[in-house]
Amino acid sequence: MRIKLLPPGEMNPAQKEIYDESIAGKRGAPPAPMMAWLNSPDMARHATRLGEVLRFDTIFPPKLSEIAILVTARHWTAHYEWYAHKRLALKGGLDPKIIEDIRVRRIPTFDDPRARMIYEVAKSLHEGHGVARALYDEAVEVLSLRGVVEIIGLCGYYTMVSMTLNTFEFQVPGGELSELA
Repeated sequence: MRIKLLPPGEMNPAQKEIYDESIAGKRGAPPAPMMAWLNSPDMARHATRLGEVLRFDTIFPPKLSEIAILVTARHWTAHYEWYAHKRLALKGGLDPKIIEDIRVRRIPTFDDPRARMIYEVAKSLHEGHGVARALYDEAVEVLSLRGVVEIIGLCGYYTMVSMTLNTFEFQVPGGELSELA
């Protein structure tokens, strides 16, 4: 890891306030990238709050929102992010075959049209840097306008997470090997 992650006892008051807020939130623990973001306390505060909204308060259940997160983690080859969110996707009920297809960059087969649409929008955002009109129209029809906005938010936020984790070389916990290596 490229930076020292501060233990709570070494944090300044602004950092400690954000750290404590994250523990009191829906996660119950500080998200890994926040520990790097604490070097910019205002950024850490806003990013962590946005992450909590996107993780827990979108119109999508975890089974669906984790698709966008996994596509993002795979796009960025974010080892730590993949490790963490694969587990959350499985816990949320996402088919392991879909997860494996995303990992090996195969187009998954979806039974749920919303899952397929989330995958297609996320892939288009990362690979095409936007969403073509036909895909946009279908996405609004299948996911709603709010859903499209929230998928964009998930992909954007988890891009920032992936960049943070990759830049500061966060390793997968417990010495495990990355599935993306």
